[in-house]
Amino acid sequence: MKKHVIPILLTALTLAACSRAVPVNPELAQPTIDAKLIGVVAPTTLDKTHNDVTIGCEVLDRDYADYHKYKEYLEKIGIRKIRLQAGWAKTEKEKGVYDFAWLDSIIDDAVSRGLEPWLETSYGNPIYEGGGTKFLAGGWPTSEEALAAWDKWVEAMAVRYKGKVHEWEIWNEPDINKSLKENPAPLVDLQIRTAEIIKKVDPDAKIAGFAWAGWRPDIFTQCMQMIQDAGKLDLFEWISYHFYHFRPEDMYKKVDAMRDSLDKFSTKIILRQGETGAPSKGFKGGALSKYDWSEISQGKWALRRMLSDHGKNIPTTIFCISDMNYGGDDAIKIKNVKGLLETDDDNNVVRAKQAYYAVQNLIALWDTMATSVDTDNIQVEGDGSYSVYSFTTPAGGSSFAVWEDASTPNDNVATTPTKVTFKDGKFKNPVCVDIRTGNVYKVGYEKNGADWTFVVPVYDSPVYIVDKTALILK
Repeated sequence: MKKHVIPILLTALTLAACSRAVPVNPELAQPTIDAKLIGVVAPTTLDKTHNDVTIGCEVLDRDYADYHKYKEYLEKIGIRKIRLQAGWAKTEKEKGVYDFAWLDSIIDDAVSRGLEPWLETSYGNPIYEGGGTKFLAGGWPTSEEALAAWDKWVEAMAVRYKGKVHEWEIWNEPDINKSLKENPAPLVDLQIRTAEIIKKVDPDAKIAGFAWAGWRPDIFTQCMQMIQDAGKLDLFEWISYHFYHFRPEDMYKKVDAMRDSLDKFSTKIILRQGETGAPSKGFKGGALSKYDWSEISQGKWALRRMLSDHGKNIPTTIFCISDMNYGGDDAIKIKNVKGLLETDDDNNVVRAKQAYYAVQNLIALWDTMATSVDTDNIQVEGDGSYSVYSFTTPAGGSSFAVWEDASTPNDNVATTPTKVTFKDGKFKNPVCVDIRTGNVYKVGYEKNGADWTFVVPVYDSPVYIVDKTALILK
């Protein structure tokens, strides 16, 4: 059917007028949905959700962001876990002397709010010869003195945070360091020795290995073979990865290949998506920068990737909570604007971006997507390329998410009425949620026996069909 493009501002005003008492978020570009707006998704709270999603709180070890300037936003978004980097160089500035005050203040505050930190032991420490650097891609400790100091620091952390930190990760993106190609053995040794120290202190600790930046099959196989040969596979709960693709769906061929490779060594180790996100502006620092991003496309990207992970039963994260003021000698030289919060040059929060609200809406819906099920019974009638994921709600009902996935998300918010047939569906009072905005609409449908045919307003951001009774609205 023909798309009808309506100016964004006019659309927002029209929807607001039609909905009367239903308050749309005025900061969001509203989609062109020709349906009655009946409500807006209410944010969830940490005590009411069971999600296992993580949000990135990285780079605090290098002061590129400030936890205490954004901590209230963590509670409001509803994500339960946060990923932190421990910062050896920030903690041990004089040999043998630890100052954990900066990290204590973060972990203690997070735990008090009901957040669950997982702690990564990156990076190195240049006060030791052969200790590596405190920067991304800077290298890990390799000398005898530096490794001994590393061991003591890791043990001190494990003791200090036992009971507060239950999940750990060893090193961030080691595969972007050129030395790994020459000899992966020192990295494998670091993974094993670090995991053993943590497990000795806390046998119940769960540990993620490697945090791969990309898919490099030969190096991956070499490293896993070394761990297997050492009899140490059981040290690791997860292997984590950080894949960045302009079209988020493109990463899953690599994820599937990694899973196939990992299965040759262990079917118990879980693949964990440990970091990835899109910028809110084009041509800034970090991955995916060479595209004319906006806050609209950033939010669409986040939803498409997180929902794809959830539909594929992959533990997921969003990178990250706030913009990061990179610079100096680090691998990234200018501000990285992948944050859900805009910050100034002093790390103060300026405001929440559109992607913040989009992710907040998704998390409010997360528990309605209790179990991911196959989509063989769903048919989309359209000329485009679509992603579809189906879920069972906690009450045993049906739900599904659908979006156009042909290309990198853009700023267009025009929708196309699209027929979607759900065979043997369990619906009672289905509604349509535009997850990006949180707006809930009546949805047109026909029912033939147990088969439901919906007319869904589809665009390149996920819309979600679910029973209204599963939702909490403002």
